[in-house]
Amino acid sequence: MRQILGHHHASGITKDASDNYHFYAEILGMRLVKKTVNQDSPDMYHLFFGDRIGNEGTDITFFEIPMAGRTWRGSDSITRISLRVPTDAAIHYFKQRFDDFNVPYKEPVRINSRLTLEFEDFDQQRLALVSDENEAYVPHYEPWDNSPVPTEYQIAGLGPFQLDVSDIDSFEEMLKNVFSYRIAPSFVHPGTGDTIRVYSVNKGGSSDELHVKHNISERERPGRGSMHHIALQVKDEAELEEWLGWLRENGLMTSPVIDRFFFKSLYITTPERIVIELATNGPGFLENEQEATLGEQLSLPPFLEADRVEIESRLAPIRTTGGSADE
Repeated sequence: MRQILGHHHASGITKDASDNYHFYAEILGMRLVKKTVNQDSPDMYHLFFGDRIGNEGTDITFFEIPMAGRTWRGSDSITRISLRVPTDAAIHYFKQRFDDFNVPYKEPVRINSRLTLEFEDFDQQRLALVSDENEAYVPHYEPWDNSPVPTEYQIAGLGPFQLDVSDIDSFEEMLKNVFSYRIAPSFVHPGTGDTIRVYSVNKGGSSDELHVKHNISERERPGRGSMHHIALQVKDEAELEEWLGWLRENGLMTSPVIDRFFFKSLYITTPERIVIELATNGPGFLENEQEATLGEQLSLPPFLEADRVEIESRLAPIRTTGGSADE
């Protein structure tokens, strides 16, 4: 049975791993659950931030590319990643925290009936915090006791992904007919006036929505602060193999199934050249690390262990500050 279970993770590009760590771990309070490398290019960091153990649907990840230029924003791109927080009170908590850390943001506003705080990280990655307060379904997540953010305000996982596409009707047909997304009511963004189409899957709600805007501007030229891909969650490897055949039957460009050690994946390049990954539930980030020390050391999949010394020699240590606003 082919079924998308919701979001799995989202992966972007950062210019500096230390600044990236400061933002996501020390300001947003997420846990660095895996400090590893890009398995296809192991001279660059790949950092995973999530809940206490990096449950599926909680991770936002980054490839460090020190020479990455700026992103020239445009269409046929992943334009904003949302992160869910438990309550409206958490939105107001982070607004004050962003003031303390000089994080640029827009005033909280209700977007598609959810209190939302739009902001940018140090690479100008476009993000939003979205309140779960009125959600009928909230997926499992595990707060992290050592976060600088109090438990009741901590980020609970991924919320809606926004994409801008030049041919929205064709993109909608793909979401419906290939991935079995349902059409949900559209909304008008209160800040921009843009009409946003909404697509939902599985149990519905913030944790599995795609928000799609029609945008006929020039195609985005990615760099630091752009999203490389979004990943959608499937049950296991057997189902992933089913997806591979189905996607190719429908004429989509895909990779083979790839073993990423922490999960198995395949990658789809849509006609708009947007990269969508399908990734399995598990085996997860505890495969080669203990829970208490997740993310503290460089973690490599077994096929890269023989090259550890060389890989570590090419990676600069990640600086940490401890998370206080005056450091």
